[in-house]
Amino acid sequence: MSNPIVKSFWDKPTGSWQYVFHDPETMKGAIIDPVMDYDPLAGATTTQNAEKLLEYVRETGIDLVWILDTHPHADHFSAAPWLKAQTGASTGIGEKVTSVQTLWQGIYNLPKDFPTDGSQWDRLFSDGDTFMVGNVPVSVMFSPGHTLASITYVAGNAAFVHDTLMMPDSGSSRADFPGGSSVELFNSISAILALPEETRVFVGHDYAPNREAACEATVAQHKALNIHWKDNPSEAEYRAVRDARDATLSLPKLMLAALQINIRGGRLPKAEDNGRSYLKVPLNYFASR
Repeated sequence: MSNPIVKSFWDKPTGSWQYVFHDPETMKGAIIDPVMDYDPLAGATTTQNAEKLLEYVRETGIDLVWILDTHPHADHFSAAPWLKAQTGASTGIGEKVTSVQTLWQGIYNLPKDFPTDGSQWDRLFSDGDTFMVGNVPVSVMFSPGHTLASITYVAGNAAFVHDTLMMPDSGSSRADFPGGSSVELFNSISAILALPEETRVFVGHDYAPNREAACEATVAQHKALNIHWKDNPSEAEYRAVRDARDATLSLPKLMLAALQINIRGGRLPKAEDNGRSYLKVPLNYFASR
């Protein structure tokens, strides 16, 4: 067994981190949380981010076997289907995505025949599932709180923890989206930080407060320095901080667009009779925010 080589890619407009990791022995690899670019003013999707990932994969000689999402994102579109079309790699996400699909089917008033069975992905991972990327063992941790469906991929000594933790100087991620829970987020972070202290923790976002964008810190560094964790908070203490912070936050600017793409596995809604796809906005649903 071996540990992966990890290459990070930052999308500045959304503050999102995307990753390619591979086994140096077999050159098998995976992409995690790829971004499909979206211009909300023009209503235009493009593939610059995904093309950079694909270029790196090809130049490095990686045999891509997985394209993995950690959860249905609220701040960017997933590029998983486009990358699958270019490479033939399988797609995967956590099995609880079906609950997110059902939830947002109601919010968007999608037709009753909208598939909420996760069939938009090749594999739905359960908590504790394991698989190999070459000689790198990957285990799946169900880590909800930010969303109902969030999972962490632990690949060798690297943990891709999505929107649970931020970098230590930023704390943790919000837990106030539909289906979110600061209680569950506390439990998820507790489990992640119970991994070996040398584990490399790769986060899903960074908004680079007064420094260069960063994506990696060890479990030991989070336990010692993370502003939401370094004082070893109780569940009640953590929830008080997290809930107070969440009460000040507005919704992500792309959320209402992104979720209806990402519950489709990163695909646009079915084209209408003029050949174009359209997004819906549930007016006043979130008016109290």
